[in-house]
Amino acid sequence: MPPAPAADPSDMDDVHAAAAGDRQAFQRLYRLHVGRVYGAVYRLAGYDHARAEDLTQDAFVRAWQKLAGFRHESAFGTWLYRLAVNVALMDIRARSADPVSMMDEDDIPDRGETPFCAAERDELERAIGKLPPRARAVLVLHDIEGWRHEDIGAELGMAVGSSKAQLHRARGLLRKVLGERS
Repeated sequence: MPPAPAADPSDMDDVHAAAAGDRQAFQRLYRLHVGRVYGAVYRLAGYDHARAEDLTQDAFVRAWQKLAGFRHESAFGTWLYRLAVNVALMDIRARSADPVSMMDEDDIPDRGETPFCAAERDELERAIGKLPPRARAVLVLHDIEGWRHEDIGAELGMAVGSSKAQLHRARGLLRKVLGERS
């Protein structure tokens, strides 16, 4: 898993204050970490802005609820990131998404305007959005978020070999989808 962004010197003070009920401290933590959380759940949600916003909100609500139990064994950003990924993965499981089907082009929401949007990036995001949910989750966690297969397997309840196979499958499907658009 990639390292969390460098912690603000007041990060731990804010974590302790928020755990004691200080809402302004939690707001500062939110502002510091919302970009990374949203980015991860956005990719796992298949580049669906509305769903990613809901999942981001759910992750921060759960973080607020569980903050008193944060044991400081890792950086707060790492703990929050992992909690957010779990929220997104639980959403995939709860939707009982068909792990084999592909989405139709019309079903993929528009990305909206982002200042760094390039045609190739848009095409790649649409292609990743078409992948089956588990294959997309493995691809995003491994190739984009930098997770190891051991961590992906543990998180998704699959063997390391299955994670590798899903990644291979996702990359093949991605090549197929991108090849069809050329």
